Amino acid sequence: MPFPTPVFRGPLAAIVDGAEVRPPDRALPVAPASDRSVWDRAGGTADGVGIDEILARATTERTTPWPQPRATDAARVHRDGDRTAWEAAAFERQRRLSRAAVAAAVTLDEGWIDEVVDGVVLLCEQSSWCWPAHDDTRRVHGAVLATVTDPFVDLGAGEAVAQLAWIDHLLGSALDSRAPGVRARIRHEARVRVFDPFQRRRDWHWIGLDGDVHNWNPWIHGNVIVAALRLLDAPADAEERDRVVGLAVEGLDRYVAALPADGAIDEGYAYWWNGACRALEALDVLAHATAGAVDATGIASLRETVAFPHRSHLGGDWFVNHADGQARPPADQPWHALHRAARRYGDDHAAALAASHRHPGSPAATEREGLGRLLRGLTDPAWVTASPASPPLPRDVWLPSTEVLLARGEGGSAAGLALVAKGGHNAEHHNHNDVGSFLVAVDGVPVIVDAGRPTYTAATFGPDRYDIWTMQSAWHNLPVVRGRTQPAGRDAAARGAAAEITEERTTFSVDLAGAYPGAGLASWRRRATLDRGESLVEILDTWSFADGASTDSDTVVHLIVAGTVHLEPDGARVWPIDGARPVRLRWPSDVEATARARDLDDPMLAEVWGERLTRLALPLASRTQLRLTVELDTPIEDLP
Repeated sequence: MPFPTPVFRGPLAAIVDGAEVRPPDRALPVAPASDRSVWDRAGGTADGVGIDEILARATTERTTPWPQPRATDAARVHRDGDRTAWEAAAFERQRRLSRAAVAAAVTLDEGWIDEVVDGVVLLCEQSSWCWPAHDDTRRVHGAVLATVTDPFVDLGAGEAVAQLAWIDHLLGSALDSRAPGVRARIRHEARVRVFDPFQRRRDWHWIGLDGDVHNWNPWIHGNVIVAALRLLDAPADAEERDRVVGLAVEGLDRYVAALPADGAIDEGYAYWWNGACRALEALDVLAHATAGAVDATGIASLRETVAFPHRSHLGGDWFVNHADGQARPPADQPWHALHRAARRYGDDHAAALAASHRHPGSPAATEREGLGRLLRGLTDPAWVTASPASPPLPRDVWLPSTEVLLARGEGGSAAGLALVAKGGHNAEHHNHNDVGSFLVAVDGVPVIVDAGRPTYTAATFGPDRYDIWTMQSAWHNLPVVRGRTQPAGRDAAARGAAAEITEERTTFSVDLAGAYPGAGLASWRRRATLDRGESLVEILDTWSFADGASTDSDTVVHLIVAGTVHLEPDGARVWPIDGARPVRLRWPSDVEATARARDLDDPMLAEVWGERLTRLALPLASRTQLRLTVELDTPIEDLP
């Protein structure tokens, strides 16, 4: 039966019209454990290195108790804002189940199948698959624990139901033989916790009915597609299967329709993996499930978003970060997913970035990103056998949808200086108040930086979000104007952001006055230039007030610096982290700058930047212009 006619018709609607899906046992693009040509350790085609590492970890933990997410830890979200304690236990339990599933697929050993059954039943008996920080039970029911009669479909529910679907697909016949009834339990829980509420309640915020579509949309819809394709497999389920998949595709279509023509993600690179990448993976599953009938390669925005990771790459493990993204995210991303998308959409540069992370003798995938991604990575021959490559590192990138510029001295090399600048507005997804901020990297390592975000708590997405220092414009490379910082909201926006790119220099220009309502600005023009001929970055700020008054003592420009900072009369020397070469910052000698070190006690910040960041404050009283330059420093023997 073809997909039902969607109500919303975006770019996907035409390519899914009339498409029919394969039977449930052939709908997912991974070989089941019964296919020994893939899963036999002696001669199979799955990644042996990755399997051996998973088997080693699974064997070590096999005799230990399973991690147990506790009710009191779930309640902490509402008591003290901590969400990590519950999530850490729940995530690790699901990772252990993924490892056991691979061990069972490789060995078909009854002991490993029993381990999988234990993990499956534990997951089925978990009161809620919804992560407590996402549940609306407090608002709707006044409860601090999940209301089991009113399940909330969130990222966690999607991950759990998809994991069970992949396990059922991988080990179905072995589960039937060893534990009759467990597959029926999987289907019952999938229906009660996901399929029924997904169909019954159509006001989920992540669908994007109001046009605000964020990364939850493809992440959840992709997982629902996987689950429905495999678990709605009874003859009586056929019509519902098409309906659920059809609703999920329609929801996914809203995300694809909102994806800008340049493929940019306003949350930045770190969230691409769980946003646009999830959409690409869902469409890859649909292409397989429909025997190629669903082919999204003609959608320009999808082709462009495949390029977004390499367009955000500074060098090594460092990437452009805005909003809640980290400048150095975990290196073990699901690079196979990018590699697969690059092959499908014909982007050799994207394939090269992915292949630059394919190291001989290392696993092709890890369980950190979920069982589906693990299985795809382990069983993708083109990825398993991919040869290492050099990342493309394009010289200039301009993304007009997000008003983000990246420029470096020479394409294909991280050596020397790189400039990143942004315009945008302060209602972007995972927003920080950062309109007009800039970054400078040396040898691919950020030195004038965006701190990123600390560990998530209940406050991160609540009314107190902008009390968190990393979200405030005063902790970005921006001015404070007459004591005023940038507020949140779409009205706080850049004006006239533009890029000019030539062989000698690349320049970003913008007016920041609109981001400081109430400050009385007529204009605050910022021009950020990478001058290749002079081998320097120049930031030139010029401003004026509508009342004609001069700049007062409450106006200051801040710079957030990573590394060892030594102030001098007309600037500062900085020795960056991660072995990058030192740089020299220069500003007018009559600007009496001060430095404030901020110790980083949050582990998410510390793992990126080390023990501290330094905020330089450049007072602007009586000035109407500030010129700042950054250049490579002449090496000196000792640190100050």
